[in-house]
Amino acid sequence: MTIRETMEFIEAANLSPFATLSQNSRGREREEEPCDIRPVFQRDRDRILHSKAFRRLKHKTQVFLTPKGDHYRTRLTHTLEVSQNARTIAKALRLNEDLTEAIALGHDLGHTPFGHAGEDMLNRLCQGGFQHHVQSVRVVEKLEKQGEGLNLTWEVRDGILNHQTASMPATPEGRIVRLSDKIAYINHDIDDAIRAKVLGEEDIPLEYRRVLGCSTRERLNTLIHDIIISSQGTGDIHMSPEVEDAMQKLRKFMFIHVYRNPRAKGEELKAKELLGRLFAYYMEQTEKLPEQFLHMMDEGEAKDRVVCDYIAGMTDQYAIAKFEEIFMPKAWQAN
Repeated sequence: MTIRETMEFIEAANLSPFATLSQNSRGREREEEPCDIRPVFQRDRDRILHSKAFRRLKHKTQVFLTPKGDHYRTRLTHTLEVSQNARTIAKALRLNEDLTEAIALGHDLGHTPFGHAGEDMLNRLCQGGFQHHVQSVRVVEKLEKQGEGLNLTWEVRDGILNHQTASMPATPEGRIVRLSDKIAYINHDIDDAIRAKVLGEEDIPLEYRRVLGCSTRERLNTLIHDIIISSQGTGDIHMSPEVEDAMQKLRKFMFIHVYRNPRAKGEELKAKELLGRLFAYYMEQTEKLPEQFLHMMDEGEAKDRVVCDYIAGMTDQYAIAKFEEIFMPKAWQAN
């Protein structure tokens, strides 16, 4: 037996009957020779981790645009927190940790610069609309590796595509990531909002804190334990009704007091204007796009979709630098 085959045997012997086994994967769009060491989901995890799109997440906004401080979350630190929460739950439930981690690391690869403000703007500009979870799949299927894509397994792509509230992944590992994403962003966004003095812990309604806890640590502990206890032996991933209700109400509270708060989002109109100007420029002067994107149009991709692909892949800093390069006189540009 190869090392991979031994690891697949260990999975089958030790994981829950509800786990998604590597050896039972529905496979990849393009057939490949199996690795002699790594099962397929571990291989997918490694491909995502080494991708350019993953590295760019470190310079993409989570909630606060260009915050003054080193400790605010970025899209990358959000992704790592989702991965940690999800792996903890998967391990406790004896589900496939490699599959869980691969989905978690890949779920936000399609996010734009400037967070949801960027996503909203591209959704308005692109004829077919723009949704980051769909774009994340497009990144791993088409945009990475100069158009070759990462050729990930069906299970990982399904989990990435369906991590949104309105969707439901096919695997329990994907459903863990779907909940872990919400757990992560609600709690770390509270932490960042307190750091930015947009919110105080005492501003969170007491009825939610009584159920979930009075600090980030306590809330994470409550939510993760509740999912594990509620899901054990069921084959499904869910919370208890009381905890789920409190989390949903806390999420709505965050939308009102943080995600739509002018103090947190005051610069978003400027970010949207910047992306709108870049979009119009590249729509008029497509020859300025990098060669990979010109090649995509030669193959029949719609121009507005390709321009969105290019802009969505930018980091905050790169988008700002491109705007300055194109629209500002050189004498005005920062040295």
